[in-house]
Amino acid sequence: MADHALLASGRDADVYVLDESRVLRRYRQGGDSAPEAALMAYVGAAGYPVPVVYDAQGSDLVLERLDGETLLASMLAGRTGIGAAADLLVGLLDRLHSLPARFSADPADRVLHLDLHPQNVMVTSRGPVVIDWRNAAEGPADLDVAMTALILAEVAVSPDPQFADFARDGLDAFQRRAQPPRASQLRRAVGQRRVDPALTAVEKSALLRAAALVHTREG
Repeated sequence: MADHALLASGRDADVYVLDESRVLRRYRQGGDSAPEAALMAYVGAAGYPVPVVYDAQGSDLVLERLDGETLLASMLAGRTGIGAAADLLVGLLDRLHSLPARFSADPADRVLHLDLHPQNVMVTSRGPVVIDWRNAAEGPADLDVAMTALILAEVAVSPDPQFADFARDGLDAFQRRAQPPRASQLRRAVGQRRVDPALTAVEKSALLRAAALVHTREG
């Protein structure tokens, strides 16, 4: 991609500028981006805020170039308060879980993002937009809630005190607003994170400490 400027890099993908309206998201380990594109098209057609998908070929996605900044950047800069960010996350999860699953025959199953946290929400001129649907799946809604809470808790137990304290406040605000997930779904979320290749061994070793911060209900 020597001809295109690198816009951002995540744990498993790089994003390049194609032009004023489009970016290329390329997964470094390869894979098929078509399922992610189809899922984004499905939720987008239902009115859920996602980037427009222009093309999907192999490990590449051509997406709408969004303006603005991540919700995390907005929080760190003081432009979005912790309470407002928690309201936004809960609202985005609730909106997503109002959509029926595309394939599951279980009427209780919903579309799940499974990575919805402040770095995967863009604050744009057209409102919040949810990015990075690589982990999306179908299942019980509270698995998604458990996953968001667990990811926040992972930062809360990290060795960086500044980010840890910030994340703990964010987790507390999120959990005051969200219905607690069932304990079984938190265990499932921990299991999925434990086999996530994007996590380091040190991060995986802290999963149980993080899970201890997540409030659950029976089930």
